[in-house]
Amino acid sequence: MHTVELLDQALAAARKLGIRIRQEWLTTPGGLCEFNGRRWLFIDQGAPPAEQLGVVLDALRAIPDLQQIRLSHDLQQRLQLAKSA
Repeated sequence: MHTVELLDQALAAARKLGIRIRQEWLTTPGGLCEFNGRRWLFIDQGAPPAEQLGVVLDALRAIPDLQQIRLSHDLQQRLQLAKSA
């Protein structure tokens, strides 16, 4: 599956888990944080899609209730690869 498609799937999964997404021009890759009782994922919109996907995958792996949602086989594989790397 193409990286951009996986990125879209990963972002959709994050939203299903209640994570608010902010794609902005950043000076860092971004990442997951929590404030005011809400999870936020900041993503550098100027970064290549593969780097953005890495940030989202890192965030998804940090969420304990990830198993509550259905993920595509390709996205599950990518999460496992990133976890074992």
